[in-house]
Amino acid sequence: MGSFQAWLGARLWDQWGQRGPFAAAMFPLSLVYAGLAEWNRQRQEQARRDITIPAKAVIVVGNLTLGGSGKTPMAVWLAKRLRAAGYRPGIVSRGYGGRGDVAGIAVTPESDPVVVGDEPLLIARRTGVPVQVDRDRVRGARALTDQGVDVVIADDGMQHHRLPRDITILMVDGRRRFGNGLCLPAGPLREPKRARERADFVIVTGGEPEPGEVPMELVPASRLQRVDGAEQSRKPSRFARRDAHAVAGIADPERFFRTLEAAKIGIIRHPFPDHHRFLPHQIRFDDDLPVLMTEKDAVKCRSFAQDNHWYWPIAARLPTTFEPALLARLETVSRLKHLG
Repeated sequence: MGSFQAWLGARLWDQWGQRGPFAAAMFPLSLVYAGLAEWNRQRQEQARRDITIPAKAVIVVGNLTLGGSGKTPMAVWLAKRLRAAGYRPGIVSRGYGGRGDVAGIAVTPESDPVVVGDEPLLIARRTGVPVQVDRDRVRGARALTDQGVDVVIADDGMQHHRLPRDITILMVDGRRRFGNGLCLPAGPLREPKRARERADFVIVTGGEPEPGEVPMELVPASRLQRVDGAEQSRKPSRFARRDAHAVAGIADPERFFRTLEAAKIGIIRHPFPDHHRFLPHQIRFDDDLPVLMTEKDAVKCRSFAQDNHWYWPIAARLPTTFEPALLARLETVSRLKHLG
């Protein structure tokens, strides 16, 4: 079932990349969706005028389309850089893929991914900063500031318009970009494309950035790690020129598969839907081949992984000019809020 859902998602993106018969048939529904999205934005922005978050700044990281665009690596990068710059960052997330309590839950490296979701757990393990999962991001942001956080990072928070924001970072998949430019279901957009104008920074992963956009690379680590948590790692070359099962439950499985193929690993593809909740039999095969997966999938499989299961961490790499620009913007925002 998971493989079928992944296949269906890929076929949808094939349709969303063009304005063909599918887009034409879905266009009336797309107009309704766009209108409701705009109405919801205006309603929530009106409500947020009376909402304050006691922090130096709230940074929203999000995208306009369904699917992955590097939001989680960007959130990890932000948390690490801000902490190095002397801030006390924390991250609030919706917790997709989990069953987080409606009243919110603090995420620790030992949290259950079934409860908190895969991405919040990955972020908590990679950064060590406070991470809060809450469907109500305003409440989650305030829970973080109660813990001493002075810069709140909202992961995938662009459409949560009720949350006040000081800096908006729009993530764009450089290969897919905005598809055919239409809203759901005729296209991949979660709100009209003009929302791009509300972003302070536009970060593009893969592909060629357009003028004013900042390129971001997703760089694989130098070694793969055991999924079961054992203190063992291997260089990618150990898997080169041999076959391996490649498991990916992310928005764009092909991105991970291409990374493995670039390392000259002969892969047997096993795509799954984004945030897929794996069962043990789905990552075990009737052979002795290694099983390779993403870090996002590994956090969900750790409790039942075997010694031939490995994950390949990735990290964001941005131009050296971006960090000073971001910190300057943050300093200006913080100073203006203090004066206000």
